[in-house]
Amino acid sequence: MEPTKKQQLFVITGASGVGKSTVSEILFKNEKEYIIMESDLLWNNIYNTPQNNYREYRELWLKVCCNISQIGLPVVLCGCVTPEQFELCDARKFFKDIHYIAVVSDNTVLIERMKNKRNIDDENWINSSCEFNDWLKENANKVTPNITLVDSTTLAPSEIAKIIDSHIIEILRG
Repeated sequence: MEPTKKQQLFVITGASGVGKSTVSEILFKNEKEYIIMESDLLWNNIYNTPQNNYREYRELWLKVCCNISQIGLPVVLCGCVTPEQFELCDARKFFKDIHYIAVVSDNTVLIERMKNKRNIDDENWINSSCEFNDWLKENANKVTPNITLVDSTTLAPSEIAKIIDSHIIEILRG
């Protein structure tokens, strides 16, 4: 079926442990004008193809979000992603715009959250998360479309969720 309604798509991204899943859970409980989806929901190791930027996985998610949004509500997708991973997909054509929102933090706080709240002690995983966190902060205004940053360093998850919700609603209401 060919989609008949092009909606906005919102993507909440960020490094592992930065708080995006917690924030998305808060948004999920309060959503009224959009639908929240967690991208890990469909993960399967067959999509573990970093050599092509996980293209099949991104295409699948764009198609799922497109189909869900046919009810007239936009989707907010939560997961680790960079704009190019969606913008280069064939299924990108199904959306008016894709808006990227990255939850970032100070790396010291990120490491503390990973170790103390998520019990992650794998140094490679921690370093990878810090590198992605830094990449988001350094490139938010250099990629197309730009990424809106929300710094979670000193904010509670409920405050971050409120900021993101307000940003989404502002875009939806024009």
